[in-house]
Amino acid sequence: MNGKIGIFDSGLGGLVIARAIFKKLPAYDYIYLGDTKRLPYGNRSADEVYKFTRDAVMHLFERDCRLVILACNTSSALALRKIQQEFLPKYYPDRRVLGVVIPTLESVFLPLPLGEGRGEGNKKLTKIGVIGTQATIGSHIYTKELMKIDKKAKITELATPKLVPLIEQNSLQKAENAVKLYLKPLQKQGIEALILGCTHYPILQTQIKKIVGKKIKVVSQTDFLPGKLKDYLKRHPEINLKLTKHHQRQFLVTAHKKGFDDVAKRLFGRKLKFRVVSL
Repeated sequence: MNGKIGIFDSGLGGLVIARAIFKKLPAYDYIYLGDTKRLPYGNRSADEVYKFTRDAVMHLFERDCRLVILACNTSSALALRKIQQEFLPKYYPDRRVLGVVIPTLESVFLPLPLGEGRGEGNKKLTKIGVIGTQATIGSHIYTKELMKIDKKAKITELATPKLVPLIEQNSLQKAENAVKLYLKPLQKQGIEALILGCTHYPILQTQIKKIVGKKIKVVSQTDFLPGKLKDYLKRHPEINLKLTKHHQRQFLVTAHKKGFDDVAKRLFGRKLKFRVVSL
């Protein structure tokens, strides 16, 4: 039985996550799917995001994926729960779909290396900032899930809608300038950690770290998601045993736009061969 790992994102931003996962778990077979035709998801309704995400998950299942990771924070915020609780039990009870929000919040509370960030790795972080798309922030998913982990922590959510389109257009200098303006109110509030709540944002991680300084812990999903996936597969041998390991990689998109290859190369680190599919 073929069993691949699917990685879904609303566009190309998830390539940053995919690259990190491939590096940590290179043996597995993967299919990356970016819904570049309907990008961005951040200004879509909850119903639209659910429908688009469900379509993508079904497409990956039809291509023999046993496990799908919603690298897209907007999909994780607006579609994951319904997919896990209603869609999978009814149609694909033996498949799994995972999101990125809860693992992201859990990583905020991991100890920092000595000398990095506030409190020399020991101080509990209580003031947390999150930047993400309009839909992710509007769902307040990070606040809701954080309250389950630490009710005393205070989270400030900030929508940064300009960033995804600029990154997808390969306009990184403009994106960096936009980030500086976006982060000013969060810095004034004295945040101790900043969650990059969108798969596109790790491409700006170096610039963001310079802007906020060493005292603020920058939480990028590329840093911990590969490890979380490895741990999940260890804890779920019933899934892991169904996954094939031939080092295969496929990259699918729903539209191929001008400048696309340059963006993908910058995000993934090398030129990729894409196949256009319909959802």
